[in-house]
Amino acid sequence: MGSRLDGKVAIVAGAGQTPGDTVGNGRACALRFAEEGAKVLCVDRRLDSAQQTVDQIREAGGVADAMAADVTVEAECEAFVSRCVDLHGVVDVLHNNVGIGARDSSPSRVTEEVWDEIMGTNLKGAVFATKHVLGIMRGQGSGSIINISSVAAVCAVGIVAYKASKAALNAYTHSVAMGNAKYGIRANVIMPGLMETPMAIEGFVASGREREELIAIRNSLVPLKGGMGTCWDVANAAVFLASDEAKFITGVNLPVDGGQSARVG
Repeated sequence: MGSRLDGKVAIVAGAGQTPGDTVGNGRACALRFAEEGAKVLCVDRRLDSAQQTVDQIREAGGVADAMAADVTVEAECEAFVSRCVDLHGVVDVLHNNVGIGARDSSPSRVTEEVWDEIMGTNLKGAVFATKHVLGIMRGQGSGSIINISSVAAVCAVGIVAYKASKAALNAYTHSVAMGNAKYGIRANVIMPGLMETPMAIEGFVASGREREELIAIRNSLVPLKGGMGTCWDVANAAVFLASDEAKFITGVNLPVDGGQSARVG
């Protein structure tokens, strides 16, 4: 086990994952936090999926617990923050990883139902989980909040609700960072680009695309040699932002995208 997060307590919202051939960002971040010495509360809408993450952490000698919660419900966000405090007395890191994009469409075709679902999941969960950790972190005089956004927030994409939700998450995180810097609380965004994760691949495959063709197309769109990133690229960035190595970094949108967002400056 590593030592970069020794003594720290982390909540990972979205620590389970959708089924697929690879590991998702949320699970990878929970695993890496634990590998670096953090005690992790793994939160997911599906308890069985969160528990699978916990089992992997414990098998490797780490400390973790699982909890089911729907991040679109404020009371459930409050409940998992309270559970973390009950278990460990503190919350050093809040990692908001929950996000969806299914059934999204263009500005002329998006439906009210899909807009509300995507905005509610991608933005509301981070807002209310953050709301309920801020008092704790202010009392501690420290804390790191990490929100998983997307390069879709700054790049041209056709899916309007997803893009809008991620751009709003970036703006919200900036507000949190500036409003809480005086308390020693840091808030930053990770913007993944094209990643080979279950959420990114399986939905398109289910809609009829050939897996290998899809992967080849996505790889070709990444400027950096090697093609798409993986969950571990996001997780390693999250470990850095959670650690004291990043103690002078707040209000930042960090692309983890192989140079994709650099194309737009």
